[in-house]
Amino acid sequence: MIIGGLIKTSLVDYPGKISAIVFTKGCSFACHFCYNPLLVWPEETASVTSPNTRGHLRKLETESSPTLISADDLFQFLEKRASQLDALVITGGEPTIHRDLPEFIRKVRALGYAIKLDTNGTNPEMLVGLVKDRLLDYIAMDLKGPEAKYSAITNVPADFNKIKKSVKIIMTSGLPYEFRTTVVPGLLEKEDIAKMGEIIKGAEKWYLQKFRSNTALVDENFQGQKPYTDKDMAEMAKTGGKYVEKCEWR
Repeated sequence: MIIGGLIKTSLVDYPGKISAIVFTKGCSFACHFCYNPLLVWPEETASVTSPNTRGHLRKLETESSPTLISADDLFQFLEKRASQLDALVITGGEPTIHRDLPEFIRKVRALGYAIKLDTNGTNPEMLVGLVKDRLLDYIAMDLKGPEAKYSAITNVPADFNKIKKSVKIIMTSGLPYEFRTTVVPGLLEKEDIAKMGEIIKGAEKWYLQKFRSNTALVDENFQGQKPYTDKDMAEMAKTGGKYVEKCEWR
């Protein structure tokens, strides 16, 4: 397990629980709008990006990235904070690319923590095993877009069959879950919401997330671009609400 960082306390990332957040390094996608480029790219990637991007990456690393921590230090921290924290959120990057994720979760659960997994849905084989072995308590999956746009949004060839399998696994898991979509002008249009709604029709919760461009991104061409307006987001959430039990924007 390659740990890219730690946020020691969060009141919002696991609904109803006080959590810590661990960031794994490496991702199966390279979404243009991702604001965790240091977790997506290996270190050497920064040397081949433009000077502007390198500057933003250095600033992100020194000023706003999660605290770096070794695996040993992480477990020492979790042991000390077990009486104060309820849960650990495992995010990334993409946690399911790490083969030892189940072992890691078992160690964390042994300390009494509930586990929330954030995933992009590219590894349904790992996901179904985690659900079957009862290693998860909450799942959040990012739904990037409709099938026809998936590879363009994720910036890599995407196997949409795996995305659909993960959606089914999550919706039939019996666990609390949510789907999330970052709505980026130029990548997603209003009419795409209905197309995505069909993919997760009947789901419990779907959150549409407003695009943030005031930080270092995987694709520097998206930095500074304007997001959709609040009115636009509200209209899209209304459309999404036709397909799922609850659709809100944030």
